[in-house]
Amino acid sequence: MNILTKYIVKEVLKGSAIAAIFLLTLFMLFAFRDELKDIGHGGYGLKQILMYLALSAPTVFYELLPFGALLGSLLVIGGMANNSEIIAMRAAGISIFGVIKAVMLAGLVMVVIAFLVGEFIATKAVREAQLIKMLSQDNEVVLQSKSGVWLREKDEFVNVRKITGKNKLADIYTYKVEGNEHLLAVRHIEKAVYIGNGLWDVNNILQSEISANQVFSGRQESGKWETSIEPDLLDVAVVKSDNMSLYDLYMYIDFLKQNNQKSQIYELAFWSRLINPFVIFVMLMVSIPFVVGIKRGISTGGRMMLGIVIGITFNIFDKIAGHIGLVYGYSPMLMAILPSILVFCSALYAVSRAR
Repeated sequence: MNILTKYIVKEVLKGSAIAAIFLLTLFMLFAFRDELKDIGHGGYGLKQILMYLALSAPTVFYELLPFGALLGSLLVIGGMANNSEIIAMRAAGISIFGVIKAVMLAGLVMVVIAFLVGEFIATKAVREAQLIKMLSQDNEVVLQSKSGVWLREKDEFVNVRKITGKNKLADIYTYKVEGNEHLLAVRHIEKAVYIGNGLWDVNNILQSEISANQVFSGRQESGKWETSIEPDLLDVAVVKSDNMSLYDLYMYIDFLKQNNQKSQIYELAFWSRLINPFVIFVMLMVSIPFVVGIKRGISTGGRMMLGIVIGITFNIFDKIAGHIGLVYGYSPMLMAILPSILVFCSALYAVSRAR
């Protein structure tokens, strides 16, 4: 790597970091303002708000990094173009594609950072953030609605209504059926604590077995509940699918498929999450045509506005494509990848025209 390439890589990384931190600060300030509306609900005070925002920050950073890369590239490479540095570099033997290569090397560093933050920090932090908020407000989490979350495991439907702590559930109903027609047994579990290896330690169990002629009821103080439903599968009730890790999404999709349930929404979330770090390359490529060739002379404010418009437009296009795929039954993988491919190819074409 020559000196000029290192210079471009360093400047793009520096500009992208500043832009991402600026965007993160802005979003956190808006989030802080919104959270103040909930202060005083239960035990949700200023300390809990700050903890919630701190734990949410890695997820926000992960989501904003592609747009930070876009703004950083527009400002840095645009500044080089305005100061005739790009012309000087080309005179020194670096072509436009040499500049693109350097920008993409900076993008590779950001992709690695995004993947590490998104998979190993953000998903765990946002899970804790949501639990802190919900448990502080209500001392227990009532899942989604009064009827809670419904999961299906082979011939049994499981209704979880409350989360009372980490790896702790309460107010659980299970319904065993035969051929989706006949109800064979109903069980209510007051409390359940996960002890590992697919086992839950359960207390206060009331069970009714139903036959054609009569119903048998019984109560048990404690026992073990063996099931493939683990705490991570319930993250979908507390954490949005967009914020779940690739591993969690893969396991949940596998669980749904094994139980013959629809998984398209989570497949789209899986592929979108897999693609998200590589959107950095797309955003960097999009910035190139606007900062080289005939586009010199645009002010810093103009470049920032341009970056914001491009970022918002791409985000809307990406969301629309995903929803169209869900409505019409197109491949989730295709609909997650298609917007990025189209925009990347359009940027390549624009670069070839701007040479």
